[in-house]
Amino acid sequence: MGVVNVTPDSFSDGGETLETEAAVARGRALIAAGAHMLDIGGESTRPGAAPVPAETELARIIPVVRGLADAGVPLSVDTRKAAVMEAALAAGAAVINDVTALAGDERSLSVAAASGASVVLMHMRGEPATMQDAPRYDDVVEGVFAHLESRVAACEAAGIPRHRIAVDPGIGFGKTVAHNVDLLRRLARFSDLGCPIVIGVSRKSLIAGLSRGEPADARLAGSLAAALAAVEAGARILRVHDVAETAQALAVWRALRGGGDVAGTAD
Repeated sequence: MGVVNVTPDSFSDGGETLETEAAVARGRALIAAGAHMLDIGGESTRPGAAPVPAETELARIIPVVRGLADAGVPLSVDTRKAAVMEAALAAGAAVINDVTALAGDERSLSVAAASGASVVLMHMRGEPATMQDAPRYDDVVEGVFAHLESRVAACEAAGIPRHRIAVDPGIGFGKTVAHNVDLLRRLARFSDLGCPIVIGVSRKSLIAGLSRGEPADARLAGSLAAALAAVEAGARILRVHDVAETAQALAVWRALRGGGDVAGTAD
């Protein structure tokens, strides 16, 4: 899943593709590099980020979705607002990727159910502005699992079948470095939900925390290491910034492991 951030303040690439033409060009370049899907977002949910109005988010992403609608891969809209979901799906998106697991807007479940879109349910504790303020869990894996299990059940009750649902434990969203490591080490637990697992760890601060404090643009090696470990533990979709490098790493990994069908992605 290649990420196209149409934002001025995303943690790694904020401002790089804020203009429609640049964002569409980035999306097409990611597909050429090996992305099987694009994730388009107009609101940063990095730690400390403030929410943006739906009108701003719509103005940022709808022209990009339209510009990539004929690109030949599924488009995902990264949003927590039902109005943005509706407009993006009408413009050509096929997937809803929601950091609130369709709980942040009272209309999200009904919009997703009526649309026939696939959904990615992510775990996030609190709000982006405050989620990294001393997060605590008795057992982070079981806590995140229980939350995602409840959201899968809510989706099914709303009419979204399980085959249209993927889950994301939300690396870096209300978790310490130790929490993130525990989630990745025990990622196989989430296979018990019966949904594909999505992992987004590309360029995140976890990598710097385990290494030497490198800035976001110097975390490629760590991103690849985390991606391969996640795939080995059962991840089916990787949300990454560096598509070509991730696709190459996966190709070599698959060959050395004796094969396997894994979808590479970009954040």
